[in-house]
Amino acid sequence: QLQLVESGGGLVQPGGSLRLSCTAPGFTLDDYAIGWFRQAPGLEREVVSCINSASDSTYYDDSVKGRFTISRDNAKNTVYLQMTSLTPEDTAVYYCAAELGTSYIPILTYFSSWGQGTQVTVSS
Repeated sequence: QLQLVESGGGLVQPGGSLRLSCTAPGFTLDDYAIGWFRQAPGLEREVVSCINSASDSTYYDDSVKGRFTISRDNAKNTVYLQMTSLTPEDTAVYYCAAELGTSYIPILTYFSSWGQGTQVTVSS
């Protein structure tokens, strides 16, 4: 069963940057669409960004457009979420999710495999 592992979270000051990574030990992510989601305390999990398996289609929620960049390095079997100009509103647990196939639908229920999440805290 595909298991995803997120890393790269932490505490960062407003205006700072972080890069999250998503890997799948023992599995190849080449044929999977990947999504990044986040969940803040007391709120529902929401989509942040998605990328298809060929890396020629990406999606960004309006709240992160222009600040976050999703990418994948198949040689490293890793999908990244580069986050810049972070604000306290970006504070959340960030999850990566995967679904076998070439495309994606940017909704939670499309993805069947999930990681455990990594905490991102933006605070001065």
